[in-house]
Amino acid sequence: MNVLCRLALVVCLAGISRPAAADTPELIASLKQGGFVLIFRHTATDDSQKDVYPFKFDDMSAQRQLSDKGRDMARQIGAAVKEHAIPIGDVYTSRLNRAIEAGKLITGREVKPIDALTDSSNASASGMANPTGANAKAGQAMRQLVDAPPRAGTNTFLVTHKTNIADAFGKEAGDVQEGEAFVYKAGPSGSATFAGRIKFADWTMKTGK
Repeated sequence: MNVLCRLALVVCLAGISRPAAADTPELIASLKQGGFVLIFRHTATDDSQKDVYPFKFDDMSAQRQLSDKGRDMARQIGAAVKEHAIPIGDVYTSRLNRAIEAGKLITGREVKPIDALTDSSNASASGMANPTGANAKAGQAMRQLVDAPPRAGTNTFLVTHKTNIADAFGKEAGDVQEGEAFVYKAGPSGSATFAGRIKFADWTMKTGK
């Protein structure tokens, strides 16, 4: 087999291994059926604040918080979720307050903060700026959440950080934007399949904002 044939075969197999994502409007509409896991990066934060000692979880002064813009973004996503009658099941977040607050504003519910979604960069500025997807343990922990089937007729919502998303889905996922969601569909074999990405602007366009 010559080089060109081998290259064509590799490209073909790569396409088979990862199903094509649905168009965004179609994907948003399909969420009404339930059976999906949405993994959000928290919405916009106040860049003037620094994570001084972010894992002292009760000390809000030591963590970067959502900005007013970030709170408004989360409310708009929440309004779109409600408008589309998207059923919400379990809601898990990072233990950092910016993710907890975003989760509450998006879903209108109390959330369950867990270690598996808490910033895997350990608040390292270089880690957050250049995620490499190198933390296999953190990635595996989040993939277990993604692969867990949502409760019947609902969707599971996760709110985390871009380093955790890169750890779970590969370094190419490190371009995830604030407020963007990766969407996975529960599978019969127990392994969820990628369904698409929903950016903040996709939600706001659907609500006409």
